[in-house]
Amino acid sequence: MHKARVLLVDDRSEFRQTLGERLQARGYQTLGMGSGAEALAAVQAQDFDAVVLDMVMPGMDGLETLRRLRQVRPALPVIVLTGYGTSEDVVQALALGARDYLVKPVDLDILQKRIDEATAPRPGLPTRS
Repeated sequence: MHKARVLLVDDRSEFRQTLGERLQARGYQTLGMGSGAEALAAVQAQDFDAVVLDMVMPGMDGLETLRRLRQVRPALPVIVLTGYGTSEDVVQALALGARDYLVKPVDLDILQKRIDEATAPRPGLPTRS
């Protein structure tokens, strides 16, 4: 069974690496990027089934990264994951097309469920093999 290819975007390398290892242990393919600019370049160069995106990063923050991801890959599911979110951030992220918004520390079972829901085949849409 195909598990999702997930792009993890977080400026904290230790968090990114640990989350990637935990998701890989559950069968996902992951790639980690430390900035919004790196994430945009990765999405333009490779196919991903979903993005897990940190909100607070130096340089291009999560909201701006989300805006730009929408321009490049409008249908790509993005799950925002942050430790510093405000209700205004939640509203903005969802308005920009985020699939979901979770707060750190996140329960890995919940994140896995949200990734699976976001990447489940939908009738009438092509699937990635």
